[in-house]
Amino acid sequence: MRDWLFVVDPLAHLKPAKDSSIAIMRAAQAAGHAVWACEVGHLFADGETVLAHATPLTLHPAGDADWRAEGSVSVRPVSSFDATLMRKDPPVDAGYHTALQLLALAELDGARVFNRPVAVATHNEKLAILRFPDLIPPTRVTRDAHDIADFLDLHSDIIVKPLDGMGGAGIFRLRAGDHNLGVITETATHHGHRHVMLQRYLPEIAEGDTRVLLIDGEPFPYGLARVPKPGETRGNLAAGGRGEVRPLTATQRDIAAKVGTYCRENGLILVGLDVIGDRMTEFNVTSPTCMVEIFRETGADPAAQLVGAIDR
Repeated sequence: MRDWLFVVDPLAHLKPAKDSSIAIMRAAQAAGHAVWACEVGHLFADGETVLAHATPLTLHPAGDADWRAEGSVSVRPVSSFDATLMRKDPPVDAGYHTALQLLALAELDGARVFNRPVAVATHNEKLAILRFPDLIPPTRVTRDAHDIADFLDLHSDIIVKPLDGMGGAGIFRLRAGDHNLGVITETATHHGHRHVMLQRYLPEIAEGDTRVLLIDGEPFPYGLARVPKPGETRGNLAAGGRGEVRPLTATQRDIAAKVGTYCRENGLILVGLDVIGDRMTEFNVTSPTCMVEIFRETGADPAAQLVGAIDR
């Protein structure tokens, strides 16, 4: 039996009906691994050794109201675990970066961390798409009000979103002649102190924003399309979108193939691409989700495939 450590949000906050981290924990346990968990605040360094206040877990079957049993907390070197999965949700703030630096230090002591800390630190989930300019819509990153107004003039219908958000939080749509341009610019950029991403609005969002999972560089055959509710621009489930599991299209497979090798070579074993129409809009590396919904609808298990890839 091997010991796996999951660095996650507080266990009481995880939702077993939809949380991919729990799905991966169950798949790891089913594969014969002992599952342990901690939060980023439970990581610490004693000299050059990185340790964790880690809790052993026993995962109950899906459908049980109480999804876990917790054992007694132990202090262990992160390198004593056979695999460590960094699954803390954004925001990627100072505390998050401290945890990444500690995990990178643990790698020097032999820890095996997925996704690799340096890869997560250098791949902002919005900015990373700029590495693939042929696959993305017209995009600009700025905090300057004139740059935003100019981009709106060029494209007439645009999306404005923060670089550190999740779940659709803080996203605005601006159209030519919008009298709210000034206040949205001030709000989104914190009066010019925070960069935002601008993208040309893609009307294909009406058909869904599809999460494509890349596992060790290979696309999982099904994706979750997040379809906006009537009157809403955002497809995010947290913003009221409706999830539909669909086989990947040829276009989505082509995008995944172009990105997959890069992910594998850069220590990103699990990535969630967001695809609208034929354009990639985000590159999620912190805690990609949608595994539970895909497994529930198809019986195909991305969590088990991820565990197998890590085992290999």
